[in-house]
Amino acid sequence: MTSEAPTRSYRRLGVEERRRQLLEAALLLFAHRAPEEVSLDDVAEAAGVSRPLVYRYFPGGKQQLYDASLRSAAAELQQCFAEPPQGPLSRRLGRALDRYLAFVGRHDAGFSALLRGGSVVETSRASAIVDEVRRAAAEHILSHLDVEEPGPRLRMTVRTWITAVEAASLIWLDEDKQPPVDELRDWLVDQFTAGLVATAGRDPQTAAVVRNALALESAEGPLGALVRGVLPAVATADHLLRPGAAD
Repeated sequence: MTSEAPTRSYRRLGVEERRRQLLEAALLLFAHRAPEEVSLDDVAEAAGVSRPLVYRYFPGGKQQLYDASLRSAAAELQQCFAEPPQGPLSRRLGRALDRYLAFVGRHDAGFSALLRGGSVVETSRASAIVDEVRRAAAEHILSHLDVEEPGPRLRMTVRTWITAVEAASLIWLDEDKQPPVDELRDWLVDQFTAGLVATAGRDPQTAAVVRNALALESAEGPLGALVRGVLPAVATADHLLRPGAAD
């Protein structure tokens, strides 16, 4: 009599393919649970392999696996802001944010644990990886601004916005991913524009960046909508354009 119980299929994988499989399984778990709540047994089960096999690839245990997963995720995040340097800046930023927010949405718990800290992620190595992502994002954005040697004010504006994007992403997760992701994306593009304009009032280099960027925008684009939305709110503030006018 032959047994009809299903047998588990097993396919021998190459070293890199197996490592990638284990990292993908770990990232999926870290996406939905805080890192300290994930065990090597969980990773083994998710990947359909044995615990000793996980140890064979990651002899340093869960910390090594988490660090490797973090680097894999960091590489993906860094590429979120890689965008061809053509077309309006607002459109380019919008596409980059679409990729970034899609990543946040897929790795919500892991993203929160990474940025907020925790027993596993509070290591100098993890902090360095996160900082690499931030710096890479800043360099991508500065390249879109087409400035060979950005000054401190412009660099600070860009890096401050990246921090704001991270904070907004965490709040968005806290608020059950509300507002809708496309609305959040457009708002973050508006925030970047507002930051550039504010800096332009004090920095000639940023002012030139703003002029060049606005020249590529259209009335139908995101910045056209922003200007039409903001003008009514400041329509009664024309007295601020006349220094010495009566209060």
